[in-house]
Amino acid sequence: MKFTKKNVEDALKTITTPGGGGNLIDSQAVTNIMVFGDEIDIDVRLSNPSLQARKKLEVSILEVLHEKVYPKAKIKINTKVDAPPPTAPIKGHPIPGIDSIIAVSSGKGGVGKSTVTANLAVTLAQMGCKVGILDADIYGPSIPTMFDVEGQRPLSVNVGGKSKMAPVENYGVKVLSIGFFTQPNQAVIWRGPMAAKALNQMIFDAHWGALDFLLIDLPPGTGDIHLSIVQSLPLNGAVVVSTPQNVALADAKKGIAMFNQENIQVPVLGIIENMAYFTPEELPDNKYYIFGRQGAQNLAEDKGVPFLGALPLVQAVREASDLGRPAALQEGTPIQQSIVEVTQNMVTQLLKRNTTLPPTKAVAITNMVGCAAIK
Repeated sequence: MKFTKKNVEDALKTITTPGGGGNLIDSQAVTNIMVFGDEIDIDVRLSNPSLQARKKLEVSILEVLHEKVYPKAKIKINTKVDAPPPTAPIKGHPIPGIDSIIAVSSGKGGVGKSTVTANLAVTLAQMGCKVGILDADIYGPSIPTMFDVEGQRPLSVNVGGKSKMAPVENYGVKVLSIGFFTQPNQAVIWRGPMAAKALNQMIFDAHWGALDFLLIDLPPGTGDIHLSIVQSLPLNGAVVVSTPQNVALADAKKGIAMFNQENIQVPVLGIIENMAYFTPEELPDNKYYIFGRQGAQNLAEDKGVPFLGALPLVQAVREASDLGRPAALQEGTPIQQSIVEVTQNMVTQLLKRNTTLPPTKAVAITNMVGCAAIK
């Protein structure tokens, strides 16, 4: 039996394009048809159908051509799938007056993320910067304890005819936390949407004023709160805190991967290794690597992200946090110097990020003292 290209086109017009509504010919899903004797070669171009839909279409083409054109036709179907358009990164809504927003994250709990956040904030404030902390750890807020402001409540202020929350302030750092709105022994048992709503209220119903830095103390892991933050705020970067042992590092990798997701794309400014080693007071020259040695530093090298520094396991840091007076306030001590170095490294990486990735303004800190110069 002799058949023509027109016979093939007429048969293919009886097949509906997956997801398109029209037929294969009129929708131009079929880009080429070639007939050689009893052989039919068909090129089909589709817009990202599921594998099941594509296979179903190919079966339909075979059945229709064998039924309507020639039962013994030798049919070859070349299906090309258009790649979906790249997913646009999630963009948050900027807060007027805040120049740089940095998320402090950890893959797992217990690695000292909140302690590091508090000490970074205090160190930046000592450098002359205007700093705030948003305690986004909805289910385990600890920042109020670390800043000795437990039991306090944000005051209401009128800004442009609207009632706003004024963050609680201590040590030159403005703080907002869900801990200000719950009792000390009260468990926060909220589903994700309710937690996200409370978080958005603390972000957008607050009067932060002018800030050089807003640090966000994220909860451990990756989840609803993290996604709410990147949807709500244009983060300039993220810092990942981890201890050196493998269990913590495995989760830190997931944290890095989250910020690198195609639809998130938050630059990781670096990794901080906390509780890197222990030095007893009676043996000041000895270092004991209780949780392993240089694990976070090696992870930073493997993932191609900066290593911001190591903080030792020091009893004074724990005591200072419990007393509500961060260790960064202990001037002249080795732990304060370690915190200063880590903070300087973080700011250095932030400046690099701000000068290479728009649209955030770059904050210039001359000799790491003062936040007056903003470019």
